[in-house]
Amino acid sequence: MSVSNKVDSGSQGTPGAGHRSVIGAGGVETASEILNRIFSDASGSSAGAEMADLTARYQALQKATFPQPEQTRFIAVANQKGGVGKTTTTVNLASAFAEFGSQVLVIDMDPQGNASTALGVPHETGIQSTYDVLEGRHGIEEVKVASPGFETLEVVPSSIDLSGAELEVADMPERNQLLKKALTDFLRGSKKHYDYILVDCPPSLGLLVLNAMCSVNEVLIPVQAEYYALEGLQQLLHTIGLVQQSYNPYLVISTMLLTMYDKRTLLSKEVFDQVREHYPEIVLNTTIPRSVKISEAPSFQQSVITYDPRGAGAISYEEAALEIAQRSKWVLKHIANRKQGE
Repeated sequence: MSVSNKVDSGSQGTPGAGHRSVIGAGGVETASEILNRIFSDASGSSAGAEMADLTARYQALQKATFPQPEQTRFIAVANQKGGVGKTTTTVNLASAFAEFGSQVLVIDMDPQGNASTALGVPHETGIQSTYDVLEGRHGIEEVKVASPGFETLEVVPSSIDLSGAELEVADMPERNQLLKKALTDFLRGSKKHYDYILVDCPPSLGLLVLNAMCSVNEVLIPVQAEYYALEGLQQLLHTIGLVQQSYNPYLVISTMLLTMYDKRTLLSKEVFDQVREHYPEIVLNTTIPRSVKISEAPSFQQSVITYDPRGAGAISYEEAALEIAQRSKWVLKHIANRKQGE
């Protein structure tokens, strides 16, 4: 059952105008029923309706069964266009997975280190980081640190030093396999099983992104709900196709997620419909709204999951994480079929 269906089914039967006598189980109204009853009489208040909807969705998430993948899912979050919510998506999906009990590792491959910041992890110059991992000075086990917000979330931080790595490793043998080798060595010696390993890519199509795509099985693409984003999407898909042909034949585009979605505008709906028409199997039903809280959270070194847990941003990212988790069996089977040559 998809997240949207689960939420819809959970909100059916809430009282509207003319149904004041409807009560919840045990004779006590639920919070969503109270909100709906109050605001249904407030001249159709859109704010009240939205509050009631968020409450119903939040309650549905608390009751949802969150399946863990049978195998580790290796996912690069990539889009060469900046400002589409790529790092925000990495951070908040990782936090949502951890919130639901998954063991998660985030590898920050962006020299800006924004994912490290949002997850509360130090990443100043001189701190051991992905830069040291790529150049072979340290392994992932030595570099990774725990995110203070979640017991089951760890981060391999980035640093500005990583910006020079592309030039420094350009002449290395198998320079596009450096992260894959480091990750393979780490997992071989790790006693911990990870459900999700997320790699946050920089907004480019250089050697860092190539390393990320060679080390994973899946690509998750955040797509901003605007037409310029659709133009950039074609270029990204072309690049992923080249990686599949030359370096990683088992790489699949498993997920597309619409970000900065404004349900009040026709443009957002048209972009969503167009992306869903072309990529129906991989576009999530969940969309991520424009939200001040989502933008504010990193300045407090938090994800929106901990910063505003009952807000629209947190609820949407948790719904997206649940939807991704529910698709795990299909995605892993698809990857296995590719490896078997089917």
